[in-house]
Amino acid sequence: MFQLNTLPLDDSFYREDSVAFIKEETGIQDPEALKQHIIAVQKKAYAVEPFPCIRHFAFAWERISEHPAYKEALKLGQERDGAILLDIGCCCGADVRKVARDGWPIKNLIASDLFAGFWDVGHELFCSTPQTFPVAFLPGDALDPNFLQPFAPVASAYQITDFPPLLSSLTSLTPLRGHLSAIYISSVFHILSELHQTQLAHSLAGLLSPLPGSLIFGCHIAKEVKGVAFINQNEPDERRLRFCHSPESWVALWEEIFGQGGVKVEVELTKMAKSRNDNSWLTWSVTRL
Repeated sequence: MFQLNTLPLDDSFYREDSVAFIKEETGIQDPEALKQHIIAVQKKAYAVEPFPCIRHFAFAWERISEHPAYKEALKLGQERDGAILLDIGCCCGADVRKVARDGWPIKNLIASDLFAGFWDVGHELFCSTPQTFPVAFLPGDALDPNFLQPFAPVASAYQITDFPPLLSSLTSLTPLRGHLSAIYISSVFHILSELHQTQLAHSLAGLLSPLPGSLIFGCHIAKEVKGVAFINQNEPDERRLRFCHSPESWVALWEEIFGQGGVKVEVELTKMAKSRNDNSWLTWSVTRL
């Protein structure tokens, strides 16, 4: 069995505010007690699905506030009446908890993941319950049309004839078509084939509100030149090779979906720290004009 990593809470890899955030959420202030708590929960998260982010403790830290588009997303939650944010591929929910703590109304937040067990682990990690943290969670496969039916992007607000559904009543994401002001997706696209990346991008575009300023934002592994890449040497053979977009191909994908002039696509490629491969993080946002 793969040996789980140790957790250096004082490592400069973690931002001080990330550690402060989890202390605030859990109420555990003692560094050693917090470390042991996270390690204990890590084993349960790893049993749900052994992703690299579990081994490297990324499941415990919020990253959304580092994103260049985060402030614009928060403004939507503060200024747009009834604005809804979806965190898809939410894992244990650290990012959506950060959004809630920063003021986005909880009733207008929804999280989704293929693995429902991660959400349960998240409650244990952050010492919460569905009652104390009542954000709607919807398990499901975003590539399954029964869960997320693909639609073309909604062209104008006049095409939205219904009101947003009650988030806690949903059994699929499809009824949210055209109702989402912000969609956040982190570390998901690079685990999919090129075909499935295109499918998911189209499906998310169909959920986005047509109002100017609505945005999809996130990050994933990419390369300077698009193509197949080795993602992680510790993964099983079938998981090592992944298709990675380049910044240029990523921009082209979204401009094709929304049409030229329909969106502003911003991308930033950053070399991965300690990477043995020629891989980078692509930080990106797609904003409706």
